Amino acid sequence: MAQPAGDFDASRYFRGSGDLGFYNVGTSVMRGLARSIHMKYRDVWTVDDALAFAETLIADRHLEVKSVGIEVLARYRREFGPALLPIWKRWLARNLSANWATTDAMCGALIGPLMVAHPGLGPRLRVWSRDRNMWVRRASIVGLIPRARKGESLDLVYEIAKRLHADREDLIQKAVGWGLREAGKTDPARLERYLRANGASIPRTTLRYAIERFPEATRRTLLVATRKSQGSTFKSQVSRLKSQSSRSKKADED
Repeated sequence: MAQPAGDFDASRYFRGSGDLGFYNVGTSVMRGLARSIHMKYRDVWTVDDALAFAETLIADRHLEVKSVGIEVLARYRREFGPALLPIWKRWLARNLSANWATTDAMCGALIGPLMVAHPGLGPRLRVWSRDRNMWVRRASIVGLIPRARKGESLDLVYEIAKRLHADREDLIQKAVGWGLREAGKTDPARLERYLRANGASIPRTTLRYAIERFPEATRRTLLVATRKSQGSTFKSQVSRLKSQSSRSKKADED
């Protein structure tokens, strides 16, 4: 199924993904292959068999191979249970996802459906947001998007977003913006209040992603309002430093 890459340099699109390989096979082809595998073995395999299959493929260096494993396992979502979550976290922590696309596929096809079926697992992602591994941190919020789209777990989405605002990785900043945007679809007023209240701590990349679904006039207003908030914070810090310096100088004179 492999195709010539042509002029497209996938490694630039998936920067920072190490030794990631590509067969240049389209998404529809991969999903068709996953569907045919499932059709062949659906009367024989359990979710544990599908998990073993996916665990073998996720370790392959090629993006498309990882994707087929995820797609096959996703077809057993009705049998997903809480015991799968630590296994998927291990895949992320060991860099088996290796890139944002595979991480997001895991979140959309595996972690997200598990969160929908077992909402009590959601708080575990709070811990993921502090993990040293970037893919685990990204999954901490992207894994909640299926629930956010239903207007569920919004408190947790906002809490994790706030935890991640200080993260310097742009792939985290974009993911947080994406999560906030999805949360805002069911309650835009809450998202606007959150952005105004936390503008000083929100990276501009996150902010721009978060406001994409607002009307243009609201987007412009929020961009200005949060920038002013950042400026006010800076002025406040300068004023505080000047005050401390003045007190120190007076103490020296005394």
